[in-house]
Amino acid sequence: MDSNNFGHRDKKLDCLIDAVGMSREYRIGTRVIPVLNGIDFAVMKGEFVAVMGPSGSGKSTLLHILGCLDRPSAGMYRFDGMDVLSASDRELSRIRANYIGFVFQTFNLIPALSVYENIELPFLYSFSDTTRADKRILEAVNQVGLEKRINHRPAELSGGEMQRVAIARALSISPKLILADEPTGNLDTETGKGILALFENLHHQGATIVMITHDSSVADRAQRCIHLKDGVVEKNHR
Repeated sequence: MDSNNFGHRDKKLDCLIDAVGMSREYRIGTRVIPVLNGIDFAVMKGEFVAVMGPSGSGKSTLLHILGCLDRPSAGMYRFDGMDVLSASDRELSRIRANYIGFVFQTFNLIPALSVYENIELPFLYSFSDTTRADKRILEAVNQVGLEKRINHRPAELSGGEMQRVAIARALSISPKLILADEPTGNLDTETGKGILALFENLHHQGATIVMITHDSSVADRAQRCIHLKDGVVEKNHR
């Protein structure tokens, strides 16, 4: 696959994520451990989707595949109309760097770097236009309300502020998809509500978001909720 032609789409013009019969299994010695079992999973552009399920249901595995961090063992997965399964590892890295923003429960910030420098990290893997990067970084900082904290390091920030930095880092590349893995899991209730309000605002601005959560009150803030159990889609409802 030519990653420079990644914008070419198939007939499902409004479908960003399209997975059919997608399975993932792991081999440990002679044992085969199935994690995802032939699931069908679709997300339209501009949707805000929550994914719930008990431990071991396949939530994290699904997130890794959607984010091109892993590949399914069988089935089909298209991202914005492109079959990413045929891509090389290098091409998948470019897709992640240019089209997918990640937000993790543990923030994944580098302690020695400032807010600005942490948000700048994705640009080291995408392009070297420093003027354009600076503009987008500052826009992302403004979106999450951290203008006055831009030169601070993570140790000088609250948990909510650190998560806002992680969200700004995801936003800075203007991604086609934001993947959030338990984004309120390490936050108190009130701070978590502020982060969810930020996600809702991003959704209203047209962002496509897939959020993993174990908390039904968090999932209720999404537009649609998908429940996984034993590697299959148990429920899919609005």
